[in-house]
Amino acid sequence: MLSIARKTFKRVPSFQDLLQGRMTHPDISVDVLVIGAGPTGLGAAKRLNQINGPSWLIIDSNETPGGLASTDVTPEGFLYDVGGHVIFSHYKYFDDCIDEALPKEEDWFTHERISYVRCLNEWVPYPFQNNISMLPKDEQVKCIDGMIDAALEARVANTKPKNFDEWIVRMMGTGIADLFMRPYNYKVWAVPTTKMQCAWLGERVAAPNLKAVTNNVIMNKTAGNWGPNATFRFPARDGTGGIWIAVANTIPKENTRFGEQGKVSKVNASNKTVTLADGTTIGYQKLVSTMAVDFLAEAMDDKELMPLTKQLFYSSTHVIGVGIRGARPERIGDKCWLYFPEDDCPFYRATIFSNYSPYNQPEESKKLPTLQLADGSKPSSSEAKEGPYWSIMLEVSESSMKPVNHEKLLQDSIQGLVNTEMLQAGDEIVSTYHRRFDHGYPTPSLEREGALTQILPKLQEKGIWSRGRFGSWRYEVGNQDHSFMLGVEAVDNIVNGAVELTLNYPDFVNGRQNTERRLVDGAQIFAKKAQQ
Repeated sequence: MLSIARKTFKRVPSFQDLLQGRMTHPDISVDVLVIGAGPTGLGAAKRLNQINGPSWLIIDSNETPGGLASTDVTPEGFLYDVGGHVIFSHYKYFDDCIDEALPKEEDWFTHERISYVRCLNEWVPYPFQNNISMLPKDEQVKCIDGMIDAALEARVANTKPKNFDEWIVRMMGTGIADLFMRPYNYKVWAVPTTKMQCAWLGERVAAPNLKAVTNNVIMNKTAGNWGPNATFRFPARDGTGGIWIAVANTIPKENTRFGEQGKVSKVNASNKTVTLADGTTIGYQKLVSTMAVDFLAEAMDDKELMPLTKQLFYSSTHVIGVGIRGARPERIGDKCWLYFPEDDCPFYRATIFSNYSPYNQPEESKKLPTLQLADGSKPSSSEAKEGPYWSIMLEVSESSMKPVNHEKLLQDSIQGLVNTEMLQAGDEIVSTYHRRFDHGYPTPSLEREGALTQILPKLQEKGIWSRGRFGSWRYEVGNQDHSFMLGVEAVDNIVNGAVELTLNYPDFVNGRQNTERRLVDGAQIFAKKAQQ
């Protein structure tokens, strides 16, 4: 790989180019330009720096790298990630890169996931469908009946589910569908399950084992931890965003252009130039763009691509943080994150962010005034007092199919915490946080693949590798490790034509080959599998 990595991508102007005046003289010229310094862009930059071949530059309109994996700090000193992020990995390369950035043992905490679903005033261990033994008896019967019907139907079915809703009923039955899967997924995706395809599922949703579930119901037992994030890491300081700041610090500063001087205003695919907000033009031979692909099409003013990107659906995400005075209550314990399918609260997920690291909230000695009590009433005193403190981070989805009252959302969320017994009426709230992210989740809609199979190849024909959570619009490979490797593999594809496994074979990346892929080169494994 490295022996051919120094190839460059010089384009010889044609007579038609010269005649039409297309060959401009940009202010900066590089072989590979990377737009965006989130995990995908930093993955691309890290690989380009490692290869030490093509000239390159990474740009971002934010002063601080991290993108949708960044971390905010409130004036009071509470940290909140941009949504629920934890580190679990399918790739040894990814592990090596973040361990290089944060190499000390004290840089990390390792947690066992302790996660529940709030349903019918009970805390049901995650995943819900494997733990219906915790439900009232009449609900257990409905769920088991539905699972039996689903198992019988699966024996004779000769067609695949047409959408996510059909997949849910086929795999779990109507009992679990009505009680949890349908309402919860609507709260997450802000679209009905009937409007989503099911090819994205992979390891994201646990399919229940009827025999095991029935045994647990009879024996009144719970199922063990499931999924790739049953154990996860979290940085000791600076939140998830601190990881990506540290990764960015491992690449040369002269190859970065952040802040206002890195803001893109126009992409000219014909001239292979990017114009920045300050008027600077950057010429490139290949472009790795992590911009949302709909924004990229607009920046290109591409009349062919823009209608196609309109077929891609997404939801917006509101991240809400609540900082509370007092020792962490026993009812919270060591919980990590919690799911809420019911309509007594606007949020679909709550993360006990203070449990991830003691540095995610102010020190106990810091004095803060009480802003309000959890029931909305004013405190008896406005005097600043010491802690200790703990915090909750909430996520609320929004779309044209699921509108949200922005002005009331913070207070509605606090009331939802009381309704679900996460907070008690008299708890002292000392800090609040609310930030909306327009592009929150790339929805696996029914129309998605039809659009992407046109958009991504058309861009690549123009020398643009559109990658990342919203660059390639595939939620199933949208975790931090996936996103990082989308950038790494895009560069390897540009330099030597290597297969982009993460983009093109998400089931392989996410499947039981995980262990193999973390130990040796995944491309070799894939080639071996293909031969078999």
